[in-house]
Amino acid sequence: MNKTFKHHSLLLLSGLVLSASVTQAQTPVNNARQELDKLLLTKQPADSAQVDRQLSKLAASNQEAEMMLAAQYYYRLKNTGKSDSLVKLALEKFPNGVQARAKAEQGVYDAKTGAEKEILYRQWIKKFPPESFPTAQIDDRLVYDYARSAIASRYAEEKNVAKADAFANMLEVDFWKGNAYAGLTQAFLKNGDLVHAEIYAKKAMDSAGSYLDGQKGDSNAAKFAASGYPGLTTTYANILFDEKKYNEALKYSEMAYQKSTSLNPQLNYRYAQILEKLGHNQEAYDKLEQIVKAGKATPEMAALFKTVYVKVKGSDAGFNEYAADLHKSFIAGLKTRLTREMLNEKAATFTLTDLNGKEVSLQDYKGKIVVLDFWATWCGPCKASFPAMQMAANKYKNDPNVQFLFIHTWERSATAKQDASAYIKSMNYKFEVLMDLKDPATKENKVVSSYKVVGIPAKFVVDAEGNIRFKLTGFDGSNEAAVEELSMMIEMARKSKA
Repeated sequence: MNKTFKHHSLLLLSGLVLSASVTQAQTPVNNARQELDKLLLTKQPADSAQVDRQLSKLAASNQEAEMMLAAQYYYRLKNTGKSDSLVKLALEKFPNGVQARAKAEQGVYDAKTGAEKEILYRQWIKKFPPESFPTAQIDDRLVYDYARSAIASRYAEEKNVAKADAFANMLEVDFWKGNAYAGLTQAFLKNGDLVHAEIYAKKAMDSAGSYLDGQKGDSNAAKFAASGYPGLTTTYANILFDEKKYNEALKYSEMAYQKSTSLNPQLNYRYAQILEKLGHNQEAYDKLEQIVKAGKATPEMAALFKTVYVKVKGSDAGFNEYAADLHKSFIAGLKTRLTREMLNEKAATFTLTDLNGKEVSLQDYKGKIVVLDFWATWCGPCKASFPAMQMAANKYKNDPNVQFLFIHTWERSATAKQDASAYIKSMNYKFEVLMDLKDPATKENKVVSSYKVVGIPAKFVVDAEGNIRFKLTGFDGSNEAAVEELSMMIEMARKSKA
């Protein structure tokens, strides 16, 4: 786990601890939070004034929890200057408090080797012993588990299994164990150690499984733990498949499939691969057909679909026609959905600089279709979507009326521009990258905020008149489907009338 406790991360941590600590009992902090939320909902001038008064009172408190509550709400209200000053003050005023503990913990994550991490962890836990901090329904020990998990994963990457096991065995917070074990699984997989990856994948799956169907209550923590079950079970099935334990893999792939609440192309694909290996060709065909019908098939999935088609039908006769019909059906369904989802909202104008320092404005592209892609170098799904985005950009590279702009935002380092440039060059992407850096005064990434983005990757299609016609968040992993969807959005935006 890579954790960076900068300003807003400190607030997030304290928010988790505070919200956890008040789940069962009413406390002054919980009461203040509820009152502030109620006042903010009304948006009345008198209530806004009351919010200001309450925050000022909390900010002047001698209780760290109350000060941090004020800092969280100032941040939420975009008064980052006030929020920053409160975090700084808390670090000075409470040298053994929650914020100081979080800042000191950063050294564990920054250390390179497992041994270095362990030394810093021992020093950190000695200065901030767990027993000095209160516990609650969601245990405050979670911050210690974060560090233990990071150390265990690093030792796993270094092939020091004994140390990895030792730190994994220190984990205390039950609902989060599945998450930690999943991280260890990936660390062992990175080394090609399937034996220990299998052990921890099963631990992760079993941990999440113990929370299914309300077995351990219906708290948010329990729901979080249970929500990971399909993915963790798929990971376990994948490892069994790689070990050629097909019958065992089938059992767990079936379990993951049954617990999945929506179509998961990768899950279906692995399930189909296992079925095909065991000669269950009709079942494999059925699972792959679901992916193809949804337009989510990668070339590898499409190739396996054809293979099992031949096994089921006896030949490839009629396959091309059938595949073409499925694709037509997908396109028709996609058009129906996009017609329903089409927007007509004025796009916020902006002027940003590109990686060469040149100013670029949205107004420069008046009369053109503009595709905006908000991303960051730390965002895995953003980068996962880039091959599809490059395919789409290549498709329209000779169209003078379509422009792609990739807006780097929500930076987490002081070298965001260099980081973005290095990444784009290393991957040989031909993107026009603009930098939506934090405003020095407000600490806000203004452009991403103006588009009301709540998660990245976030993509917008703006028509020739400057109106947002489509917006989408996330990436499901299918390049071909993503290109088709974005292409249809572009063409529909091109034909749209305000």
